[in-house]
Amino acid sequence: MARTFGGDQLEGNTNRVVGTYGYMAPEYAFDGQFSTKSDVFSFGILLLEIISGMRSRGFYHPNHSHNLIGQAWILWNEGRPLELVDECLGNSCTLSELLRCIHLSLLCVQQRPEDRPSMSSVVVILGSESALPQPKKPGFFLEKDSNEGPGFSSKHESSST
Repeated sequence: MARTFGGDQLEGNTNRVVGTYGYMAPEYAFDGQFSTKSDVFSFGILLLEIISGMRSRGFYHPNHSHNLIGQAWILWNEGRPLELVDECLGNSCTLSELLRCIHLSLLCVQQRPEDRPSMSSVVVILGSESALPQPKKPGFFLEKDSNEGPGFSSKHESSST
């Protein structure tokens, strides 16, 4: 995106969407609108990938057809967010740190940009133990069609280069 927009722009619109699907904020991928909250969405995806040890693109679960965001959202709402955690993390962090990171990732991937924290707030959240708001529905909460293989979503995505 840096090549497409000026360095001093905080938000804007484009008809030329560039980037990697799976990391782009919904408002950018579908409408070409970007803002500082677009990067927050991407950070949330990256955080989910680190926590789960799984990639956002090509995520596959044998028991359902949700994507990685959908899996995290469902586990959160069912009170089982720690099931998302990659066992490779082992004892490298505490349960409270893992829960906070899962919570933060879901705040970052909320559907509406105005509901996402700013990156400066993300830094504060990572370094504190203050209470966090409950996350709202995430963007790109997709189910794959049953006749599609792993890694494909029912939303057809296209890009122009």
